[in-house]
Amino acid sequence: MTLVVLTGASRGLGREMALGFAAAGCTVCGCGRSADALQSLRAELGEPHSLQVVDVASDERVAAWAGDIERQFGVPDYLVNNAALINSNAPLWEITAAEFDALTAVNISGTANTIRHFAPAMVARRSGVIVNFSSGWGRSVAASVAPYCGTKWAVEGLTQALAAELPDGMAAVPLNPGIINTDMLQSCFGAGAGGFPDAHTWAQTSVPFILQLSAADNGRSVSVPGF
Repeated sequence: MTLVVLTGASRGLGREMALGFAAAGCTVCGCGRSADALQSLRAELGEPHSLQVVDVASDERVAAWAGDIERQFGVPDYLVNNAALINSNAPLWEITAAEFDALTAVNISGTANTIRHFAPAMVARRSGVIVNFSSGWGRSVAASVAPYCGTKWAVEGLTQALAAELPDGMAAVPLNPGIINTDMLQSCFGAGAGGFPDAHTWAQTSVPFILQLSAADNGRSVSVPGF
């Protein structure tokens, strides 16, 4: 059975992906920061899936989580780094150091932490796909979200470099999910976010799209079609 490790599973795109991967017959090992939200998702998923409270910004906590997953489930076929934060709309000079650091801790360091602790077993097996969520703002920019843009541009570069390091049989792919009506989009667009598809609709396309990614896609920047 295909094993998918998914960060940021407690809400938004992550929650809908967890449900979609499970419906596709995958085993889902997800994490998030909200115990209540994960408990709700756990009730929907049932067995054999696993959900744990993990802050991906903590290298120590990610290391423990990766060890648990490998012992109980084995080596991931897909590592999907979805967890991310966005800054409050403001010019860069008005973003506090604390808010800026929180974004980089999750969006960049969190992605690196999961790769650090899940990738070695995948490399040893010489198979598996690492999908790092980028953004349209990882390939373009917009005013008032400079910290978020910066982190997603970093994800693009980090993933491209990782792709050059992986052995044949593996792939690292930066994925632009598109524009979806989530809490994050609402924080930027306000009521205008309602004009975009919701996360459930998006997952119906994105889950099969992710599951067809393979070693042939290594280093290719991709986007979910239609979004």
